[in-house]
Amino acid sequence: MKLTLHTDYALRVLMTLALIPDRIATIDELARRHRVSENHLRKVAQSLVGMGLVRGVRGRAGGLRLAVRPADVRMGAVVRALEDDPGLVACLGDAPATCVLSGACRLTGALARALDAFYAELDRLTLADLVGRGPAMRARLGLAEAEPS
Repeated sequence: MKLTLHTDYALRVLMTLALIPDRIATIDELARRHRVSENHLRKVAQSLVGMGLVRGVRGRAGGLRLAVRPADVRMGAVVRALEDDPGLVACLGDAPATCVLSGACRLTGALARALDAFYAELDRLTLADLVGRGPAMRARLGLAEAEPS
């Protein structure tokens, strides 16, 4: 399974915000730190705010901050919410009728179990787990060591 860039960037934003809980991050800052499009991150931010995971702060000193405790964010739930069609093949996605073998082959069941295992693994992880190596991640993002983690 390949995640969309939208989901990939959302996970990166969540991890970054979890590393800087005591301050707000701007879209511009996040785009620079991750070397990605500011426009794309605006859409990602809208999704994360809509999901209630991130709070948008308006105004001159505005930006984004995590709206929930990192330990309360299950990564499987985040990925499920962000991915439009998690089907690995047509018979698992939105268009099962596009395969003439649909319902007659064993591949459908095997892939469904594989997808369930993928999400089960992500369900075991919280955002707090992902940022457990805070110093190494902070260094990669160019965050000052003096900032609280």
